[in-house]
Amino acid sequence: MTDPTTSASRPAALRVLVYSDDADTREQVIRALGRRPDPELPELDFVEVATAPMVIRHMDAGGIDLAILDGEATPAGGMGIAKQLKDELEQCPPVVVLTGRADDAWLADWSRAEAAVPRPLDPFRLAETVVALLRGRSIT
Repeated sequence: MTDPTTSASRPAALRVLVYSDDADTREQVIRALGRRPDPELPELDFVEVATAPMVIRHMDAGGIDLAILDGEATPAGGMGIAKQLKDELEQCPPVVVLTGRADDAWLADWSRAEAAVPRPLDPFRLAETVVALLRGRSIT
């Protein structure tokens, strides 16, 4: 029998949207983060998206706690989508942009993303960035 007080006090999963036209990139991000990148945060529930229209649809619907957007995706790159989301959504969740290289961080700044993580993906850096944003801390 389930104890209702335990399940009621358990926080809901955090929903993380992962956008890339490349299934391998989405898998790499999800594998790098795992379901529980930090013991003090709820589990992560991933929403995988392969097209820009689906990103917009999910973000418009709400319920996304953080978005990770592939800046190298085609035909719509994650930086352009991030800029659109920040311009159009009144309550836009934090956005992490995956850049092609560290020198592309200025483009992520233009997109108004809260953070950029360069490729090749470092699982520790990605997890640290995502955990900090989900906890509401700023990234330096």
